[in-house]
Amino acid sequence: DFIGHLKFPFAPHRQTVSDFIFLSNGKSTRSKGLDKYDFSANTFFFLPAYQISAHDLMSRDAKGFYCHFDLELFNRKFIKQDIINDFTFLEFTGNPLVAIDGTTKAHVLNLLGRLEFEYNNNSKIDLDIISVTLLALFLEVRKFAKQEKITENAAFRITQQYKSKLSKYIYEKNAVAEYAGMLNVSPNHLNKCVKAATGKSAQDLLSEMILLEAKVLLKQSNLTTNEIAWKVGKE
Repeated sequence: DFIGHLKFPFAPHRQTVSDFIFLSNGKSTRSKGLDKYDFSANTFFFLPAYQISAHDLMSRDAKGFYCHFDLELFNRKFIKQDIINDFTFLEFTGNPLVAIDGTTKAHVLNLLGRLEFEYNNNSKIDLDIISVTLLALFLEVRKFAKQEKITENAAFRITQQYKSKLSKYIYEKNAVAEYAGMLNVSPNHLNKCVKAATGKSAQDLLSEMILLEAKVLLKQSNLTTNEIAWKVGKE
């Protein structure tokens, strides 16, 4: 219903709520932080709140669902406390992509249709129904997220930790050595790990993160360019 009104690419931006896209057809390209992902039919892309994202592409034949939601929905007396911790795809540094099979797709489409119906209920939206339906959806997806096998080595883990630190502390720390200290490794070792995992230097990722933050501030704040430069540590 909405894709005809959207213009791609979307510039880097940050939201205060989480969201996901489920494609039943077509393909798309979207980023999470410094990482870009291509995905296609029968795949979810999850983005947690406050994570930076840019959306480069949505194919003309794309069909599916796009949902914004607040994790406060799960703070209800009949939902197990901290159940959200079971969903790795909602984590700030988790893998955002989860592909499902054809059988599960049928269940997922039913659940998404139920959410859409409830959302469009003009008389009164029932947040209890919304929360349990969304929970059922995530439980269906979780089965496939657990099956994913990501080849990890020390360089990959340190690089992911470095990216996570960049996202959280980019306004406070502007030197590779500071991040190396937080990770308890030498700057040289950090650089070797990042180079092995990404083909880029640790300084390259730091510079990319600064640029990404500046782009978000240009789009979503009323700060002047001088104020933005100062905020990201560039006099």
